[in-house]
Amino acid sequence: MTEIKGIIAAMQTPMFEDGGINEAEMRNQINREIEAGCDGIFCLGTNGEFYILSFEEKVRVMEIFVEEAKGRVPVYAGTGCVSTAETIALSKKAQEIGVDVLSVITPYFAAISQDELYAHYKAVAEAVDLPIVMYNIPARTGNKLLPETVQALCRDVENIVGAKDSSGDIENLKAYIRLTRELDKDVAILAGNDGAILTCLKEGGAGGIAGRANIWPATVAKIYDCFKAGDLEGAQAAQDAIAILQQTFKYGNPNTIIKTAVALQGHNVGKCRAPFNYVPEEGLEAIKKVLAENAAKGLN
Repeated sequence: MTEIKGIIAAMQTPMFEDGGINEAEMRNQINREIEAGCDGIFCLGTNGEFYILSFEEKVRVMEIFVEEAKGRVPVYAGTGCVSTAETIALSKKAQEIGVDVLSVITPYFAAISQDELYAHYKAVAEAVDLPIVMYNIPARTGNKLLPETVQALCRDVENIVGAKDSSGDIENLKAYIRLTRELDKDVAILAGNDGAILTCLKEGGAGGIAGRANIWPATVAKIYDCFKAGDLEGAQAAQDAIAILQQTFKYGNPNTIIKTAVALQGHNVGKCRAPFNYVPEEGLEAIKKVLAENAAKGLN
């Protein structure tokens, strides 16, 4: 199985003005992330706008990622859907295409019990031969994946090998790490909040799936590289450098802000698909200010 570690870029889906997928720019961005030193590339996550893409579009995005990566780094793909059946269908397509690791978000909108989550993930895992990283983001889904459920699934199901925690709750992230450390297998716990990457690593986690790698890929990659080299000061400096973007999130949802920032850097990624694409003029100015400050510091 693919070793899950480091900084995995949670990549956006470049789009034209009409909302169509810009395949050429997608390839450009894939190469940009790999050349900057990211340890993996991740399509169809929150930053990739999975929630607004059709099944066919998701399949095409995965094909492009696998084609363009050319085996240089692992390709992660978000294949979680609301139903177990559709999640299995998309996960099987990912395996056919050549994706290396699946990220499976919890079902969303309708409330779900921990027993139902266990059964859902187990069924998906048994349908494919790829490593699966579970994805917890309760603020968006309305459903929490509890640490005890993560522990049980990682213990009981061979190819469930980790979890990404985007809860924003550091104690929840620590519990994921603590409870899976007790198991007789390697489990990768990843920070889904960019501000928690270094904390995750210090606690024994494997790294982070980072949206801000779309803006400053080399700097985000340094968090992991410096940490592994024993340069905690360098890792902290890189972690602090990307924190400045947080102040702009009040102007829109985070993936809209990140995509806007990348477009303002001069990359032809377009806007998020409507209706999730509005940033007020005040927000644009705030993002420009952040980009200018970090550019002056040499961040890339």
